[in-house]
Amino acid sequence: AFCGVPTFFKDNENVAGFPTRQGSLSMPSGVIAHSSDFAQQLLATGFTHLGKTTLPEFGLTCTTESEATGATRNPWNLEHSTGGSSGGSAALVAAGVVPASHGNDGGGSIRIPSSCCGLIGLKASRGRLYGSEGDEKLPIKLIGQGLLTRSVRDTATFLAAGETFKQDPAFPELGLVSDPGAKRLRIGMFTDSATGNASHPDVVAVVEKTARLCSDLGHHVETMKNPYPRRLADDFLIYWGAIPFALKWLGKREFGLDFDSSQFDSWTDGLARIGRNNLHRLPFILYRLKKFAAQYDTLFGDYDLMLTPVLSQAPLKLGTISPDVAFETQVETVVSYCAFTAFQNLSGSPAISLPMGHSASGLPIGVQFAAPMGDDRTLLELAYELEHAKAWDNAPAQGYSQS
Repeated sequence: AFCGVPTFFKDNENVAGFPTRQGSLSMPSGVIAHSSDFAQQLLATGFTHLGKTTLPEFGLTCTTESEATGATRNPWNLEHSTGGSSGGSAALVAAGVVPASHGNDGGGSIRIPSSCCGLIGLKASRGRLYGSEGDEKLPIKLIGQGLLTRSVRDTATFLAAGETFKQDPAFPELGLVSDPGAKRLRIGMFTDSATGNASHPDVVAVVEKTARLCSDLGHHVETMKNPYPRRLADDFLIYWGAIPFALKWLGKREFGLDFDSSQFDSWTDGLARIGRNNLHRLPFILYRLKKFAAQYDTLFGDYDLMLTPVLSQAPLKLGTISPDVAFETQVETVVSYCAFTAFQNLSGSPAISLPMGHSASGLPIGVQFAAPMGDDRTLLELAYELEHAKAWDNAPAQGYSQS
């Protein structure tokens, strides 16, 4: 399907003949002998691999700024972040270097940079594609693989092509989704986060504009209450912190004796402290998170999809949550900024970011549509319909802005 099309892999995916540095100075520099299952699946669709893309350290935050590779700049405005953690891939696709690039998503890491860079980013249902190496060792699997693209066609074609390499028997065959669907959908919309924070007016305006467009197309859209409890966001942060805490103790066994956790940046170190300080609470947190995942589909009630922001505001300026910033300040900003995407990672269900508007200053703003487990088809069919209706502009203007 993609014979000869150039692409890149995010540098937390093992590709034979390349090092995997995870955006971190702590990682060994040796080359990898064997490609991951997902890398083989992606390359089997015909893509030609050109190299690796930047990410924040271990993909643990929502801006691509690391001590290992510096800041990755947003082609729409070079002073702003590409989001994270698949921010290097997002920059290359947004700038027109390649039409699609690999990303993976453990808390929004495909959808967030897609929103920041005016792209399409689908986190597919868990199992539709091969997962991430090491994710199976976690008590709750979080990471979904995929592409950041400029067209719904490329996203849908990749899912169909990947399915010919590996199909999960838990799902009926998806096949190639190539057109809008005929079914008129019931869509629930909310813009306030689980933490009770209101989204920026620019973001709210784009979500509401999208809702009106859906209504004009015959779908039924109504406001719903945010169904995610505040405690869930707190639990996710602690579980997220348990990952770098485990890396501190198990990193040498996982990555080799040259792994050096003393090189962790302030964000990774701070998250590890959260994991360590709450280790005694982890069994109860895992119980609640697993219970939420099992009940996720019931949150939709009478709705087919949920419509929300991807982020609470337009792309942040570089330096706002960089490793140079005090950890406490980073946490406060990240929790309010990235408040809509992690829930689908817990549940394993699909969600897509679509480039539906811009801020007053011209920065991209994406919206998220989320579906129950396995219903990737409905997301793709609606994405086609909105793409046809809006003919969105997801290319930066000539002469990138620096102000």
